[in-house]
Amino acid sequence: MGKLIEKLENYYDKNYLPMHMPGHKRNLELLGEKLPYKIDITEIEGFDDLHHSTGIIKDIEEKARKIYGSKRSFLLVNGSTCGILSGIRAMTKYGDKVLVARNSHKSVYNAIELNGLNPIYLLPKIDKYGIDRNIDYKDVEKILENNRDVKLVILTSPTYEGIISDIKKIVDVAHKYNVPVLVDEAHGAHLKFINKISKNEAINAKADVVIQSLHKTLPALTGTAILHIQGDYVKEENIERELSIFETSSPSYILISSIEECLDIIIKKGQELFKKYEENLKYFYKETKKLKKLKILGNKILEEKTNNENEYYDFGKIIVLTNNCKITGKELADILRTNYKIELEMSSVNYALAMTSICDTKENFKRLIKALNEIDEKLENEEKKEQTQRIQIEIPKRKKNISDAIKDESIEFLDYNELEGKVLKEYLWVYPPGIPLIIPGEIMSKDIINKIKTFLSADIEVRTTYNKFPKIGVIK
Repeated sequence: MGKLIEKLENYYDKNYLPMHMPGHKRNLELLGEKLPYKIDITEIEGFDDLHHSTGIIKDIEEKARKIYGSKRSFLLVNGSTCGILSGIRAMTKYGDKVLVARNSHKSVYNAIELNGLNPIYLLPKIDKYGIDRNIDYKDVEKILENNRDVKLVILTSPTYEGIISDIKKIVDVAHKYNVPVLVDEAHGAHLKFINKISKNEAINAKADVVIQSLHKTLPALTGTAILHIQGDYVKEENIERELSIFETSSPSYILISSIEECLDIIIKKGQELFKKYEENLKYFYKETKKLKKLKILGNKILEEKTNNENEYYDFGKIIVLTNNCKITGKELADILRTNYKIELEMSSVNYALAMTSICDTKENFKRLIKALNEIDEKLENEEKKEQTQRIQIEIPKRKKNISDAIKDESIEFLDYNELEGKVLKEYLWVYPPGIPLIIPGEIMSKDIINKIKTFLSADIEVRTTYNKFPKIGVIK
C-alpha cells in the first residue's frame, strides 16, 4: 500500500479540488510553503480513518505492534495524555479503587477526577537532590494484600528524570491479585532499543496497557504517541471506545505520517543509530567525571552503585546536579541558555535536566561538555554550600475525593502562606514535569507550604488550576 507521506504527496500532485476541510484548501499560492499545507487533509476516500482503521493507517499500527511486541497498538495524535485518559477509563468503573504512584502526571489525576475513582497512593522515596526514585514492588504487594478491591495499578516509569522501576516484578505481583497494570511510559518509547535496560521496558515486562510519547525521545513530531495493549485484562473495543471520546475526531495526517516515518527509521537504521547513541552517552559520562563542582547523576549512580535490584536508570536523561554549588538548577539552565545557547528540558532547585536522543550528534554532546566545563571552572573557587535534602513530604490528608472537591461550589482565594489546614479546590504543581504537589480535596500542610517557598526561592514557577498564584483556591 506504500507509505502515507508518499500517498499524500501523490494526491496533491494529482490536483484534486478540495471541497472539504481543512479551510486552507491547500492554496500554496496564497499561503506559501512554510507550513505543510499541501499534505494536510481530512478523512477522504482512500486515506483510511484513525478511529476505524482498515487500510494504510492499520498498516502503520501493525508496524508499531511488531516493533514493540504488543497485542495491539493504537496511534495517538493528542499526545500521551489522551492515551492515559482513555486507558484508565477503559480499565475502571466509576468509583473504583485504584493504586496510583503519587508522582504521576496531572493527566492521571484528571482521569481519577473524571471517573470518580478512589486512589490509594504509592509514595516513592525522594533522594537528597530532590529526585523521585523507584516504586518498590514490595510496597505494591503490601497494599494489594490489604486492599483486595483495588481494580488497577497506575505507574510512571521511567520518571521525568529517568528513574525506571522494576515493572516486571510489579506486574507479577499485581497479576497475582488479578489486578491489571497501566504504565505511563511517556518518557520511555526508546527503552526497548537500549541494550542494558530493554528488559525493564513496560511492554517487555508484560504491563497490560502502556502509553508512550514518541516525540519525547524518538524522532517524531510533537503530539505523537502510541497506546499498546497486551494480555486479557483489557478489551480492544473498550480502548477504541474511550479513544473516540478523548482523541480528536479530526486527526492530523501529518502527525500520523510522522509516526510512520519514526517507525521506519527504527526499522531501517535503529540498530546503527542506537549503537552510536550509546557510544555518545558513554563518551559524555566519561568526559564529565572531571567536573569539580557540578556533578552528573549518571556518574554518581555508576560510582556509588546506588542502583538496587528494583531500580534502573535511563542514562539518556542527563541530570546535572548543582547541590554543591552556589547556583541552583534554574540558574544553571539560565546560564546555559544565555551564554551558550543551550536550552535544557527543565530545571529544579538542585538539578537541571538535559534530554538526549538518537538525533543528537557527537558534536552536540561535545558542546554541552565544553559549556559545563567552563561553568564548572568559574564555580571552582566559590564557597561550597551544604547539601540540601528535599523534604520527604507525606501524602496530605484527604477531606474529599477530587471530583467532589471540584464540584463543591464554595470557594475563596487565600495567600498560600495562610493555607495550613485548608482544603484545596484546585491543583498546585511546578511545570515541568506537571506532577501535583497537592490536589483538590486534600488538606494543605506546613511541609507543602515550606516546599512552595523552596521552589520560589529558586525562582521556579509554581502553577495552579485557576492561575491566581500566590493566591490559591480553597473550599470556603
